[in-house]
Amino acid sequence: MSALSFAPLRDAPAKGPVHLQGVWLGHQLCDAHASAPTQPTGHGALDAQLPGGGWPIGALTEVLQPNPSRHAWQLLQPALAQATAARQGAVVLVAPPFEPFAPALQAAGLPPARLCKVKPGAAATGKAATAALWAAEQALRCRDVLAVVAWLPQALPEQLRRLHLAAAQMGQLLWVFRPAGVRQQASPAPLRLWVQEDVTQPLAMQVQVLKRKGPPLAQSLVLPAGSARLAQVLAAGVLRSQQRRGQRAVLPVVPSPLPVSAPAVLPAFALATALGLPGPGNPGAGQGGWQEPARGWKGVAYALDRLAVPATR
Repeated sequence: MSALSFAPLRDAPAKGPVHLQGVWLGHQLCDAHASAPTQPTGHGALDAQLPGGGWPIGALTEVLQPNPSRHAWQLLQPALAQATAARQGAVVLVAPPFEPFAPALQAAGLPPARLCKVKPGAAATGKAATAALWAAEQALRCRDVLAVVAWLPQALPEQLRRLHLAAAQMGQLLWVFRPAGVRQQASPAPLRLWVQEDVTQPLAMQVQVLKRKGPPLAQSLVLPAGSARLAQVLAAGVLRSQQRRGQRAVLPVVPSPLPVSAPAVLPAFALATALGLPGPGNPGAGQGGWQEPARGWKGVAYALDRLAVPATR
């Protein structure tokens, strides 16, 4: 038997990493050419940290939060307003926990006529969750749908993967809201955010990027969840309500611009009392999973109410 002969390897000069389309280095943020098409979020600080500079089109974006109604519209409304203005199609809301207030969305640039709400029947919990998943997948496969926003707290990873593939096949925007307690579970979403309330600033939210096409983002982002004018309107409404009830008015009108120092606790107390959210005056709200806010203030819906309409113009 003849001995095997091996040809010596030719020396290849080191020219650095090879750049291939659709492939990026793990320590670098995926650029716009390697990522899927995107839709700007409307939040400059968030766009700067996302591959392609916005929400991925044709992919699943998973948003985790302790309360299903907190900051949902403040986070998505700018992108939905831009998307509906640029392209045809409906925005399907699957199993929303509250009714969005149409005049406020219209004033913010999102036509209510472009929204389609799908609410599973009040059947058993398991059947309602299955119906919501089915509705979300069917909406994604419809050519007349532009985006799907679904609240699916019980969705499993394999079910989320089906939604992700449906969004990829049809090239649609897809957001799924789930409880913050599932952030340790595996997820097929290429973009995963954890949204919390910012306790140091009233109308603000903390957004932590848990997963993206690139390195982890150690520091959370602070994004606006409303304007100073909105804070003034809400605080003034609480004051008037207290005065009508004969209570001593202890809450001043929020100054503009909104301070970040200790006096900002007062407007935070006003918003927590008015919206039934966690705060110095309402410590029990929103704790222990997804809970509905207090209904002491009429018309509560996604923190956008009748008083918020003039403040969004």
